[in-house]
Amino acid sequence: MNAPHVYEIRPHRDGRVDLISDVLPFRCACWSSEPDAISDAMAYAKLYSRSHDAVIRVYDEAGDVIWTQEHKGDFKEQY
Repeated sequence: MNAPHVYEIRPHRDGRVDLISDVLPFRCACWSSEPDAISDAMAYAKLYSRSHDAVIRVYDEAGDVIWTQEHKGDFKEQY
């Protein structure tokens, strides 16, 4: 069994949001300061790990976890 993909969503004081994970092709994907940047980052993490279990953690500016979601990889290859 594979370990789940772990994602961290970290906001900045200037409104930007970072999506951090060792499984992403780049260490960090940054979103602009749009109002739904956090939900966009979550949707990207779910899409990128669609065939793997994932844990998505959202942090506040102080570095405390304020929300956690576990996502079960539900993409199934059909033959």
